[in-house]
Amino acid sequence: MYFYFIIAFQAFCIYHLFKNRKSFYWILAIIFLPLVGCLAYLVTQVSTKGNPDKIQDNIKKRINPSNKIKALEEKLDFADTYLNRVNLADAYFEANDYTNAIEHYNVALADKTQNDFFVIEHLIKSYYNIKDYDQVISLSEGLENHREFEKSEVPFLYGMALAEKGRTEEAEKLLKLIDRPYSNYNERIAFSKLLLKSNKLNDAKALLKDLQEEMQNMTKMNQSIYRDTILEVEKLNSGL
Repeated sequence: MYFYFIIAFQAFCIYHLFKNRKSFYWILAIIFLPLVGCLAYLVTQVSTKGNPDKIQDNIKKRINPSNKIKALEEKLDFADTYLNRVNLADAYFEANDYTNAIEHYNVALADKTQNDFFVIEHLIKSYYNIKDYDQVISLSEGLENHREFEKSEVPFLYGMALAEKGRTEEAEKLLKLIDRPYSNYNERIAFSKLLLKSNKLNDAKALLKDLQEEMQNMTKMNQSIYRDTILEVEKLNSGL
């Protein structure tokens, strides 16, 4: 039980760290000094305004997402608003309950007065996670002209869904949008695998070479964070 508590505690602190863009040096303390590091981070970095009950409430929400979902369901029952509906859908999404997330995102998007690209993006992610590629494609079509399109995950999900349906050329065109230096490592690895599968060996080699060079220039901390990704790139390169 203690082990699972520590893992959940670390997960909460790391989530908060990334969400609030805290110093990455805290990761070392959180990982290598689990209890002490987490407590120190909680006390010094989590804004609680001196209220210990708020600390406990935040931890409970991360350790037991069902508490958060139940509270949001009650809030939606009290006031069925667009925002309350989306917040509940997001909570289901975070809990990997994509079926319920999809249901609530769709209800929210039925309100035509709202034009929320990010809600559509989350709906696309949800469908992708349950491998409903037809819905991913259907929802993604027509979003290319949106100002947030290229900065979002939609080009990758849209491209991979097209690849799953055998529409390889269209997929590659979209996946080129996510091929940006020092970012999107896992997505670019997936792109390289698609290129290999399509027998575009030279293009795959060039992409994997770029990834390998970028990873060699990473800080030691980032090399530790992306260790599995680096190993996968090395494995793919060694097979060429």
